[in-house]
Amino acid sequence: MTNEFKRSCSGEMDLNNSEVLHGGILPVVIIGNGPSGICLSYLLSGHTPYLSSEGTHPNTVLQAKLKHEPHLSLLEQDLEYLCEGLEGRSSNQMAVLFDSLLMPGCDFGLNCASPLLWRYEPERATPHLVLGKGPPGGAWHTMEGSMLTLSLANWMELPGLKLKDWIRDKRRNVRNDRATPAEIASYYQNYVIQMGLQKNFVNGSTVTSLRRINLGDDCRSVWEVQGLQRSLEEGGTEMERPFSVCTENVVLATGTHDIPARLGVEGENLPFVCHSFCELEAAIADGRLDQTSDPVLVVGAGLTAADAVLAIHHYNIPVYHAFRRSVSDPELIFNQLPKVLYPEYHKVHQMMTQQHWFGSTGITPVTLSENTALSYTDSYPGYVSFPKHRVVAFKPDHKCVLGNEEGRQTVLRISVALVLIGSLPNMSFLSENGQPLGLHPQEPISCRHNPICVDPYTYESVRAPGLYAMGPLVGENFVRFLKGGALAIASDLARRQSSRDQGCVGRDKSLQPKFMLES
Repeated sequence: MTNEFKRSCSGEMDLNNSEVLHGGILPVVIIGNGPSGICLSYLLSGHTPYLSSEGTHPNTVLQAKLKHEPHLSLLEQDLEYLCEGLEGRSSNQMAVLFDSLLMPGCDFGLNCASPLLWRYEPERATPHLVLGKGPPGGAWHTMEGSMLTLSLANWMELPGLKLKDWIRDKRRNVRNDRATPAEIASYYQNYVIQMGLQKNFVNGSTVTSLRRINLGDDCRSVWEVQGLQRSLEEGGTEMERPFSVCTENVVLATGTHDIPARLGVEGENLPFVCHSFCELEAAIADGRLDQTSDPVLVVGAGLTAADAVLAIHHYNIPVYHAFRRSVSDPELIFNQLPKVLYPEYHKVHQMMTQQHWFGSTGITPVTLSENTALSYTDSYPGYVSFPKHRVVAFKPDHKCVLGNEEGRQTVLRISVALVLIGSLPNMSFLSENGQPLGLHPQEPISCRHNPICVDPYTYESVRAPGLYAMGPLVGENFVRFLKGGALAIASDLARRQSSRDQGCVGRDKSLQPKFMLES
């Protein structure tokens, strides 16, 4: 075994010493090492799902389809046919299919065993690399402290390693099915090790350019991935070295946690306006915010905004909560989560519903002591919500102007504003920041408003052949659903490889990725 392969197995692959950079062309490079990239790496490494001979699915129609050709792996079956008629909490049919197979009846409170049997078939493996800025787990490593707790409910686990079992192994006393973001990040990092995927992961790598290049006389076109890889030199000095990798296919799995979304209103750059939960935590830790402070304004109605409300309320700091939607809007995330699994978020939804500002005429300064401003009894001291309101402007004297749908304005005196309305992916390594790939090519790529436009059953970009996208980039924020993208991509790549093997027996072996063939 070569020294390079030993390094790759330990997760310390040096791309600059890799054969990838010396004539080899990889079949696949995955940009992003969060749960999306990890799950796809698992499938591309030869871990293959089949219908178990004893397995049954509560959906009798799907069960009958699966038993039609039980000898075929799921990767070889007609996935579009299997998707027909399925319904679930995702708008992506592949996400609904794989979620239904991994956790049958989950949305109905059923605890059915998965009908899938996983076999490790290394002959099916597709050589690939997974590039990530930090350790495997992606943005989960930056969420420590940004959320209180999350429900496990098997929703965040990946195939082959039960999250609940892993948590029990790590903690002696488990009273409930809760976990911290730090534990989830650790689970993903350990998953890569336990599943033997380290040889595919290049951590500490930042992609700076992705483009199509021609390979000379044969008119063949491949993707060129360029970037910087951090490494520790002798003496502990950290260095960044450039790298360049050529690949037939690229998978974008970067998530969307890179750039906080902004309101675009007057005064948003004032020093008391924050766009990350870490800034709030720092203000609480160093004593700049306490029970005597003016209220903190939280803007947004997603889970991160709810976490902020919970944390601020926990420290008895008064809080205003402004959001554009109605509390009964079915698109509001709280109306989509089971109350039993997410009691904390249900509590926030109750606060939003029961204790809100019902408005007044004109421009009115507001304080929490004005109990007449509440539409309900003061069940949650120090909290007032402002549904169907938007921020009009922030003023230098620590005031915020809110406006409702009727055009009425309310002025709030605040200590800090925390704008948590989502985030955008960093697509700077793509031409025009990747905008031409979106559903709306003239707008920035956004999970919620402008995801990358892909084929619904292969997740290949409809505008860039050989480029795939998955996870939040195609609108999937929940780990339980992003796994469907991994199935779609792995299936399409396997189909293409099979067609190539059958039609190109005399393929030029010099184009094979050499580093994966070393022993």
